[in-house]
Amino acid sequence: MTGFHRDVVEQVRAAVEKDSVVVVGMAQNPFVKKVRQALEQANVPFTYLEYGSYFGMWKQRLAIKMWSGWPTFPQVFVRGTLIGGFDDTRKALEDGSLKKLLGS
Repeated sequence: MTGFHRDVVEQVRAAVEKDSVVVVGMAQNPFVKKVRQALEQANVPFTYLEYGSYFGMWKQRLAIKMWSGWPTFPQVFVRGTLIGGFDDTRKALEDGSLKKLLGS
């Protein structure tokens, strides 16, 4: 399992280690679009990594899911920690916990 689309997993892992906020998503998924819009409206800079759509790259997305332990997209990481998907990110923005995680 450790070699299953290792290049993709390493790309995500490197971004999560380097950048404060990382959104991992896929094209055509409305929740990915919503989380990106919510972060933009809150003026939270983020790195976005996109892996295919409903029509392709499902194996690469499966590798990411196996690595993160999160079953859906988007996957939002803050300071190296997976906080969840759209609903979790929206709640963290609303209650101020995302800003606290960022130290701002």
